[in-house]
Amino acid sequence: MPVKATPPASISTQPHSTDAERTVLGALLMDPDAIIKVSDFLKPEDFYDPMYRIIFQAMYDLHMEHEVIDFVTVSNKLSNDKKIQEIGGSSFLAGLAADVPTSSHIYQYGQIVKTKAVHRRIISAGEKIKGLGFEEARSVPELLDEVEKTIFQITNMFLKDKFVHIRTILDQRYEKFAEMHESKDEEAMKGVPSGYQALDNKLSGFQPSDLIVIAARPSMGKTSLALNIAQNAAIKHHKSIGIFSLEMSKEQLVDRLFASMLGVDSWKLQRGKLEDSDFQNMGPIMDELSKSNIFIDDSVASSLPELRAKARRLQMEHGLDLLVIDYLQLMSTGNMSYAGNRVQEISEISRSLKQLGRELHVPILALSQLSRAVENRPGNIPQLSDLRESGSIEQDADVVLMMYREDYYEEDSDRPGLTDLYIRKHRNGPTGRIELMFKKEQMRFYDVDKVHKPTGV
Repeated sequence: MPVKATPPASISTQPHSTDAERTVLGALLMDPDAIIKVSDFLKPEDFYDPMYRIIFQAMYDLHMEHEVIDFVTVSNKLSNDKKIQEIGGSSFLAGLAADVPTSSHIYQYGQIVKTKAVHRRIISAGEKIKGLGFEEARSVPELLDEVEKTIFQITNMFLKDKFVHIRTILDQRYEKFAEMHESKDEEAMKGVPSGYQALDNKLSGFQPSDLIVIAARPSMGKTSLALNIAQNAAIKHHKSIGIFSLEMSKEQLVDRLFASMLGVDSWKLQRGKLEDSDFQNMGPIMDELSKSNIFIDDSVASSLPELRAKARRLQMEHGLDLLVIDYLQLMSTGNMSYAGNRVQEISEISRSLKQLGRELHVPILALSQLSRAVENRPGNIPQLSDLRESGSIEQDADVVLMMYREDYYEEDSDRPGLTDLYIRKHRNGPTGRIELMFKKEQMRFYDVDKVHKPTGV
């Protein structure tokens, strides 16, 4: 008569299911193919009972070595590893197999084991987070980032993507292509529209998970272009936009947006030198702006942990379609180990922004300064090599846009306000050059063929 498997007497009150763990092991001893149903989500550390954990580890190792799992192979594996006595001998294994009439429900029992393991990890995470609260010497952004990482590790452990058959992906893509083909909206596109026809024709909008870099020398207008794109997407296309401004205050950004939509010189707005007609137009424009989903954060010392936490919270509370960062070189990792090595720190920042875009599944529009090397080049046309402080920006970015205005360098230029926007890198499409018109007094860009008509608003 087989010996019935029994749990050890020292089982505590932490969440677990002895019956589910025992049933999974018995089913695996009965059916060599059953491991395929649970191996993608169930791991040895998910078992609470130490003896059951040892047994499943042996089974898991056999599976990874492409060996058959049965009573003989598992016993032999445990004996070779000198662990057979830790579980009570071969008779304990025989009892496990005898307790299970069928292996058909192993997936369901495996899910129970996994769920209980998640419950235990939540308890452990709570203890860890409680301990972090007493580490007063560490910065709050660093602590909050570690808290979020702890929670996300549990989430990723339980909710993992699996292989998807290409048929499923093709069906989804066909539906999207058909929708775009049949759309009566000529400006329909897959990504977040910039509001500038020539740019959207090249990029098909800003794609989810993409890192888009707008690079230029100081005072070239990159902040204005980013704000124009944000207001176009928010007001015309009803997108939710998050703006991290490390250079300008939120009041300065709002003044720029307001002057741009009102069509007045920004300095007149700041000094109250507006015409009566301008004041009459202020009400409707304020209403339009206030109804848009534009969220601004002007924290002076924004670090990567703080930015990630705020972006996640914004997406959870209000939704997020586009994240704008002004600008990349003013960011820090919050990690003192990079002190004195700005190149490595910028590399880490660009990689982290790319990862954040993939995590949130939104495009990230990051502004970047160019090095002075462009000033020494005949014609002053910017190249990818001019990206300041790190070549990793070029590597991590999906799209790199570089701005050039001839009147920036030549006061008597016969192309006043005309801005060349070079698409120096486009991972999934064409590169090239487009033209925009910049009204510096209004801090506003227009499509060249719509100079007298605001774009997208």
